[in-house]
Amino acid sequence: MKQNFFSIVHKNFYVTLFPKHVALSLCALFTSIFLIHATHLEAQIGSGTGSPRDTDPERATDFLSQYWDEAVKRWSHDIEALEQRDVDQRDPKDAILFIGSSSIRRWESIETDMAPYQVVQRGYGGAKYSDLAVFSKRLIHPHEYSALVVFVANDVQGKSEDHSCEQVEECIRHIIKVSKAHRRQAPIFFIEITPTRKRFPAWPLIRELNARIQQVSSSLPTTYFISTAEHFLDPFGNPRDELFVDDQLHLNNAGYEKWSVLIRRELDKVLR
Repeated sequence: MKQNFFSIVHKNFYVTLFPKHVALSLCALFTSIFLIHATHLEAQIGSGTGSPRDTDPERATDFLSQYWDEAVKRWSHDIEALEQRDVDQRDPKDAILFIGSSSIRRWESIETDMAPYQVVQRGYGGAKYSDLAVFSKRLIHPHEYSALVVFVANDVQGKSEDHSCEQVEECIRHIIKVSKAHRRQAPIFFIEITPTRKRFPAWPLIRELNARIQQVSSSLPTTYFISTAEHFLDPFGNPRDELFVDDQLHLNNAGYEKWSVLIRRELDKVLR
């Protein structure tokens, strides 16, 4: 009704000033401009407050919106600390970029364990694929890496807030897209989630997620899955506690040594 009223008023206004055919053309032109501007303004306002955060290009990705606020609230400080490392440290040439959760962050011997590969270590404790997807550009784009290695183990813990395989797959595909947009030729490796004593009740669900990650990896070019789980299970199918620290969740030195052998072997197949 408002649009019709606007059109009538403007038509009568221009008719009083110009010949009828000129007035109608001017009326149509300015009415179109008004409607385009109104539509654009409405899209900007949307349902939010119009803050810079709400118009962030990453947030505009529909599926990321459900994870955005929690990720920013919980992890902004950690991501900012990693970004400061990007400022303070120069990446080695042709380095392997490792991103992910606490097993990446706690890997103190990564440089020696992964030699002769040069590494850039950008892990933060408790990461899930959902928040890794939210922060993917900030974690990935500052680096000129020769390969990307990803390990995240917190999306499935046997809790009500666990993410589904479908949700994790969507996040993984987004991370792959971000990496390929930045370093198209760089291969991407996803490390299998490790079986641990602490989360072993959820192991059947974690195995399903591992299978999904492997399926996604094998379906895309230059994307690979690093199988590790069987090496952390004893002959009876139980976690090898001697490879973990006392919390029975994180690797100890022996665990990292075994992990690094498995990771290097897969990197060698592709990069050498």
